[in-house]
Amino acid sequence: MIKGTFKRNDSGQIVSFTLTGHAEAGPYGSDIVCAGVSALAISAINGIHALAGTEPIVEANESEGGYLRMEVVSGLTQEQTNIEQILLENLLLGLQSIKEENSEYIEIKTIKD
Repeated sequence: MIKGTFKRNDSGQIVSFTLTGHAEAGPYGSDIVCAGVSALAISAINGIHALAGTEPIVEANESEGGYLRMEVVSGLTQEQTNIEQILLENLLLGLQSIKEENSEYIEIKTIKD
């Protein structure tokens, strides 16, 4: 199962997310749940880099059961923060949509930092 955790600060902004595990919704290379989650997460991180012009803190390790963590950096302009938050909220919405159809393979929660 993929487990996703999004952390929000007191202002409601997403400050980090962590994705762990594998969906195991199909054979390796044919797991559309894992593929969808991976595509959304990598797209969000790449979008933050390209559109906000920032370098979020990213940790990844595929060999230990699937692990991806991204944390926002401080000292951004308001415009950079807005872009970053839009992309992270969109990621969360996308993952929640995947969960609606595949709840046995993915769990998403949001917590306060």
